[in-house]
Amino acid sequence: MAAVAEAVPMESQARHIVYCDVCTLPPEYCEFGGHSKKCEEWLKDNHPDLHAQLYSEEALNANLSNLSVSVRERAAKDAAKKEAKAALADQREAERKASSKIQIKRVERNKRKYVTVVAGLPVYGLDNKKVAKDLGKKFATGSSVTRAPGGVEEITVQGDVSDEIMEWLLEVHGNEIPEGNIELIEDKKKKKEAA
Repeated sequence: MAAVAEAVPMESQARHIVYCDVCTLPPEYCEFGGHSKKCEEWLKDNHPDLHAQLYSEEALNANLSNLSVSVRERAAKDAAKKEAKAALADQREAERKASSKIQIKRVERNKRKYVTVVAGLPVYGLDNKKVAKDLGKKFATGSSVTRAPGGVEEITVQGDVSDEIMEWLLEVHGNEIPEGNIELIEDKKKKKEAA
């Protein structure tokens, strides 16, 4: 027991680990993220010392000398495949954003009472709950996130504020949402005809 008491506790030292802003992996593992070219450019701009350590001519030659010819060829093919796959995914995401629409509907509740329903925001990376809270504050009215019959979440704002919501979206989130992808729809409740 005396030996345990005399043992000097080791001081732990915190390590600072750099994470890539492109693929969110440490730079040593960026090759597995699929965006290796973009990762390399980011590393060169933000951490030139680490870039020199990982991508210098000596470091690349040392790593390649450990591999056989067939493994080098396979690694090059895998890297090209991952790069192409990532580019295709980025292209699909851009097409999906370009083709999706944000719908702002004015729905009549009864007589002269209206609510405004906004759907399609998550495609552009916007959080429905946060936007609903912001809209409630902006227009000083009730605002909530509801689930539509199709399973899609939409924001319901009390009052006829469809034009104002469109202007607010373009003003606050105009860099994320193109103006042509917002459509205004007026929806009236059809009253049952008395027989």
